[in-house]
Amino acid sequence: MAKDRSDPELDRELPDLPPELRWREWMRRIEAVLFAAASPVPRDDLARVVGLGVSVDLLVEDLAAELEGRAFEIAQVAGGWMFRTRAIYAPAIRAAADIGDQLLDLSEFDVAVLAAIAYHQPITREGLKDIFGKEVNRDLLGRLHARDLIGTGPRSPQRGAPYTFVTTEQFLIAFDLESLRDLPDKEQLLDAGLSAENAEAG
Repeated sequence: MAKDRSDPELDRELPDLPPELRWREWMRRIEAVLFAAASPVPRDDLARVVGLGVSVDLLVEDLAAELEGRAFEIAQVAGGWMFRTRAIYAPAIRAAADIGDQLLDLSEFDVAVLAAIAYHQPITREGLKDIFGKEVNRDLLGRLHARDLIGTGPRSPQRGAPYTFVTTEQFLIAFDLESLRDLPDKEQLLDAGLSAENAEAG
């Protein structure tokens, strides 16, 4: 979304509407923005379509309550909000649209490498080798990059200034995380079998 592109024709305050209708109109505006957005919309962007000082969180909360019983919901991921189909309907979507989960064709080792990048970013290939005790090949990293789950980070200050790898906003969306602070702790990772010690090359 744009940084500060308030539309001069947009009446944010709606002083002519009674309070209840004003609140409902602000909810509808947030709904319209989320519906049109291809990625999570931050709070600051949503605040540009409602009255000054109005709580975006409360508006989103009320909108989410209205969506109870619908096939989609508002999810808070990657530092913003977005519409998302409820998980229970994922099989129906795959059947109708013939699409699969982008993570299904990743091997256990692919996911372990992705987890290592998430926890240690920015990290070089050499850093990944230290974790796994073997080279992580470029094809594997290419698969993760092609799915926009990782990106290129800053060059390392090491000799030769190698590139580093970092996770992306799409990584947060794919794993339903609001931020990297929501990553599971290391014990949960071990329980899920995603530790470097448990991973086998695919």
